[in-house]
Amino acid sequence: MTPPFDIVPHLDSLRRYARVLVRHDHEADDLVQGALVRAMERAGTFRPGADLRVWLMTVLRNHLIDQMRSRRAALARDQAWAELTPGFAEPAGEQAVRLAQLRTAFLALPPDQREALHLTTIEGFSIAEAAAVLDIPPGTVMSRVGRARAALRAFEDGPRRAHLKLVGGTDDPA
Repeated sequence: MTPPFDIVPHLDSLRRYARVLVRHDHEADDLVQGALVRAMERAGTFRPGADLRVWLMTVLRNHLIDQMRSRRAALARDQAWAELTPGFAEPAGEQAVRLAQLRTAFLALPPDQREALHLTTIEGFSIAEAAAVLDIPPGTVMSRVGRARAALRAFEDGPRRAHLKLVGGTDDPA
């Protein structure tokens, strides 16, 4: 079904507005994508003759508000679960330190990336299955998983250190 409007001329405006709302390019892209999916699903609510740009901006803003509410509810559920769940037994030695570092890096990921990575790697869901669970397009899942993996790889690489090598000169500083 073709929507009764053309959204292409409004994409730049939507992306700029999304960047103002969320301040990060990748989150803005996800927000725009989700808002456009929502706009297509609700194309029947658009009144012919109304300002399409205003309607799309409203859909985008309402989509962000719904996401924020959802995140707050998820955080409250996570906190309640953490309070009810006994602590994990830490392994001993270097493995304990390494596991703690990886856990910290994983938990430092943005919630949307952490969730997508968990579903695809820990739970073993396919991209399509994870997209169905998250109720987002498969491309968004792939994007989030890719960004999460890149962040974890950057953590693994650690800070880059310059290796200096003394070339020439003498061993005697005098």
